[in-house]
Amino acid sequence: MTQTVTPAGRPTGEEELQVLDAYWRAANYLSVGQIYLRANPLLHEPLRPEHVKPRLLGHWGTSPGLNFCYAHLNRVITARDQDMIYIMGPGHGGPAAVANAWLEGTYSEIYPHVSQDTAGMARLFRQFSYPGGIPSHVAPETPGSIHEGGELGYALTHAYGAAFDNPDLVVACIVGDGEAETGPLAASWHSNKFLDPVSDGAVLPILHLNGYKIASATVLARIPEHELISLLEGYGHRPYLVGGDDPAKMHRAMAAALDAAFDDIEGIQAAARTGGTTTDRPRWPMIVLRTPKGWTGPREVDGVPVEGTWRSHQVPLPGVRDDPAHLEQLAGWLRSYRPEELFDPGGRPVAELRALAPQGDRRMSANPHANGGVLLRELILPDFRDFGIEVERPGTTSTSPTRALGAYLREVVRANPHNFRIMGPDETASNRLDAVFEVTDRVLRARLLDTDEHLAPAGRVMEVLSEHLCEGWLEGYLLTGRHGLFNSYEAFVHIVDSMFNQHAKWLKVTRHLPWRRPIASLNYLLSSHVWRQDHNGFTHQDPGFLDVVMNKKPEIVRVYLPPDANTLLSVGDHCLRSRDYINVVVAGKQPALNWLPMPEAVLHCTRGIGIWEWASTDGGADPDVVLACAGDVPTLETLAAADLLRQYFPELRVRVINVVDLMRLQPDTEHPHGLTDPEFDALFTTDRPVIFAFHGYPYLIHRLAYRRNNHANLHVRGYQEEGTTTTPFDMVMLNNLDRFHLVMDVIDRVPGLGGRVAHVRQRMADSRVAHRAYTREHGEDSPEIRDWVWPHH
Repeated sequence: MTQTVTPAGRPTGEEELQVLDAYWRAANYLSVGQIYLRANPLLHEPLRPEHVKPRLLGHWGTSPGLNFCYAHLNRVITARDQDMIYIMGPGHGGPAAVANAWLEGTYSEIYPHVSQDTAGMARLFRQFSYPGGIPSHVAPETPGSIHEGGELGYALTHAYGAAFDNPDLVVACIVGDGEAETGPLAASWHSNKFLDPVSDGAVLPILHLNGYKIASATVLARIPEHELISLLEGYGHRPYLVGGDDPAKMHRAMAAALDAAFDDIEGIQAAARTGGTTTDRPRWPMIVLRTPKGWTGPREVDGVPVEGTWRSHQVPLPGVRDDPAHLEQLAGWLRSYRPEELFDPGGRPVAELRALAPQGDRRMSANPHANGGVLLRELILPDFRDFGIEVERPGTTSTSPTRALGAYLREVVRANPHNFRIMGPDETASNRLDAVFEVTDRVLRARLLDTDEHLAPAGRVMEVLSEHLCEGWLEGYLLTGRHGLFNSYEAFVHIVDSMFNQHAKWLKVTRHLPWRRPIASLNYLLSSHVWRQDHNGFTHQDPGFLDVVMNKKPEIVRVYLPPDANTLLSVGDHCLRSRDYINVVVAGKQPALNWLPMPEAVLHCTRGIGIWEWASTDGGADPDVVLACAGDVPTLETLAAADLLRQYFPELRVRVINVVDLMRLQPDTEHPHGLTDPEFDALFTTDRPVIFAFHGYPYLIHRLAYRRNNHANLHVRGYQEEGTTTTPFDMVMLNNLDRFHLVMDVIDRVPGLGGRVAHVRQRMADSRVAHRAYTREHGEDSPEIRDWVWPHH
């Protein structure tokens, strides 16, 4: 049933509607100008081919609808003194976002050379999608944006992330009907089940149905209206419908719909915040806006329909420089907005338009929430050392590293009840972080049962079986000035590879924009990792996210592989304190040997890489072989191999090196954390064999070290895409990462070990066979493996 729209007692006057229409026309004019013009911005002279850009790049089809929404949201902000930011989901809505930032004056404040006059307008037009200029989408360079428009699917989850713990903020989120076809967006509608009307802000989705994506119709624009309404109501929304192509009627309807929607929001929040019930989930409003694609643009081009079709998606008039008819049509299109009514002779927006725009921080293009570092407050962090594990002798006691981290995170949550959240796809307890549930709950605003545990309408832990939502919520949360952690099974964090890519690109660009203040780092904790998927098997075994991360700019990414609980605590604290990075931490959840006392763990993590002298037999001299390791299981196997080498070749000089910070392996010219060549050579030598046991795919280590002097002697063992449901030790044997194979690698690469090598090598190979047979018969690893500890040498 179609929702009736009422203006809620605040009818919008005709004069105000006329100003709204003028503002909309001005934004449309500026949008068209950005796509086409590099000179003659106000058509003070007849339009000629040389006034047009040689390469026409941009997207017109979605821009008029975005401008329509922006103008009307400005009216709401001014009328209600509303704190509001926007998110433009339609990927290439850059012309609209930039146009409105310039109209509001923000653009000229941030970029003074793009002034609010004719010369500034010319620069505004010329820079768009132009070499040395700005991108065609809503990019970091765009004031007021927190959402990269280069990829579809994440607008709504970013919007909710921005609203969490922002009680006075409304996030207006324009969802394109093409974007609405993506899986992440389809799941994002469920975000309203996680919104607390007491402590959170509100999200106003505006589903913009213009009927087409790049070259085909969109699903939601073509299904029956009753089916669309049923879908949106089923998601828990109260939809208000606005549709048509007559500007006068559309302005009136949109103003009424927005007034009704904001009345709903105010009513929901007032009821919840003045002692009313907070357990029942409210039905939050949303707008369904139907407009023609390319609205107000050319109706036909060369006798073919354009407005209201997919042909208006990008550049409706492609042959402007070469076809006089197209050039004349472009001039008529631009003049149809009557720019002489919108801009004074000097090119400045007329006073009526400037009056419609909100002032100061109320401008969506200048709202501090869209530049989250401005609002960022330091976390109150406990001393991580207080949660450390006592280690009298290395490798003799065991602890679950993530369980130790969970105790630390519990106190982080306790001390920061309004600006720190943990996101994860139903794996917080599975990843042994369940200590946090001593001070908080999982949030869910849906039906709760007596059998539920740690599930409540409010909480600091957000779990939903969509990695996309977890990532998007956290990104929106960070971008608006808060802190958080995303924990996931290692194999399935690949689901958000593209989201990671976009956030990394965002950070890379913002680092070079002085007006963008640093935000809290995006922190990934990857547990349930490749080497300990004992019961899930091959489908859950993939360490390849590290390879994706390492492709990004070195000033942005960090990868940490702490070998035990104390090093994980040190790394975790460091990551929560950092800014403008993406930190990836891989740590096991199963009990693992404790190697370093806390003071040594802190020192080791500070170095990022180091010789473990207590495990080495080189006596401070040049070694015969270097055993290097990165990751908890590779460290265990390396230390066990070092123990075997002591037994069979006591005269062999072995140096054991552990790597916590993977970036240390790169040259210092490639990464800020990289070792200089002399530092690397001092550790790994220039001519001795190096056997490197690595958590992930072996070639990644070669990638990082291929320029080093001793790369020819580097032999890496890691994951070889061999896996199944099996025991932990059988898993490392399947990939030749086990201690026996590492000893065989040493034998094969170190000359001069004498006549014993054949016997020892055979014994190592036989041990592999014997231990595999034991697992097949008993269904578990042998006590020799399972109970191994570092001996007291």
